[in-house]
Amino acid sequence: MKKRYILAAGGLAVGAAAVALSGLCQTRPEGVGVVQNFDINKYLGDWYELARFDFRFEKNLRNTRANYTLNDDGTVAVTNSGYDYVKKKHKVVNGKAKLAGEPNEGKLKVSFFGPFYSPYNVIAIKGDYEYALVMGKNTDYLWILARTTHLPEAVKQEFLQTARQAGYDLSRLVWVTHD
Repeated sequence: MKKRYILAAGGLAVGAAAVALSGLCQTRPEGVGVVQNFDINKYLGDWYELARFDFRFEKNLRNTRANYTLNDDGTVAVTNSGYDYVKKKHKVVNGKAKLAGEPNEGKLKVSFFGPFYSPYNVIAIKGDYEYALVMGKNTDYLWILARTTHLPEAVKQEFLQTARQAGYDLSRLVWVTHD
């Protein structure tokens, strides 16, 4: 009986440590600021992923999109989707995001796997929330998003310059095909 209590307490301690550590991971590349006067309500809706750094969850995806909707509890429902052109099937993953800084900062944390959150930093917004540059906790995560599949050259060059100055290796950038 006592052994079960020790195991349960150990499990709770590990879970609490995981939650605490996930909160500590709310970082971004050094020298990079987030959008101030950020309006989560304007950010909601559909976004096309125009460029990204590939990682295993998005590998071989085209027609990638993200949809953000506000939940009753103030969190944001996140639905990411795309078409895997190698496996020839549509993929959808659901998660949730929360503001991680002040309410007017483009600093969020997003989770697709239970209590574990990753930083989601909105670094730049252009137009009236028409284009966004998003970075993760380090230079392994980068996304260029737009409300349409078109990115004006001036916005593209500005976003690329910002990413380059933040230390991103732009040779890793994958330009997403939308058909």
